[in-house]
Amino acid sequence: GDKAFAQFLTDEIQEEKKIQKHKSLPKVSGGWELEVHGTEAKLVRKIAGEKITVTFNINNSIPPSDEEDAQEQQKPDEQEPELTSTPNFVVEVIKDDTKQTLVLDCHFPEDEIGHEGEEESDIFTIREVSFQPTGEADWKDTNYTLNTDSLDWALYDHLMDFLADRGVDNTFADELIELSTALEHQEYIKFLEDLKSFVKCQ
Repeated sequence: GDKAFAQFLTDEIQEEKKIQKHKSLPKVSGGWELEVHGTEAKLVRKIAGEKITVTFNINNSIPPSDEEDAQEQQKPDEQEPELTSTPNFVVEVIKDDTKQTLVLDCHFPEDEIGHEGEEESDIFTIREVSFQPTGEADWKDTNYTLNTDSLDWALYDHLMDFLADRGVDNTFADELIELSTALEHQEYIKFLEDLKSFVKCQ
């Protein structure tokens, strides 16, 4: 059984490498620096008096596909539909002269329909906003967290503009999806390779 499993994994790794779009991770434009630790990625950008960091984790970032739809539409020889990684991401804005960090928890809605009747052109939404003490690893649950579900739209729009002014806009979000998808695929191939070594190990 293990031999067959290892052979299957060898074929699978070859296939995945064939369809791998990026041999190296795509860059995010706008002067963002990338740090990757396993499945977590962090983008950092410094602008006048501020440091902006965007953190995301590729685990569980691929939305579930509707199995039945996929099977009906798929012709026998077609490639499987491309998987896209749309992780939640956290934006932290740190001002040099304050001890507080503004934290915005953002995500990609599963259905990009937005609110009916509005020109909802943003591909990501802000879910929660809070202040956290700068430099502390553990965020406090006792800090007030603003949930945007019940938020005044004008305030929400200002928050989105605030992010856009710091380079977190639709273009950035598109590039983040591209980066995350490439990173997820790279980690998946690495996982298959590790699994193969593990299965072959006697």
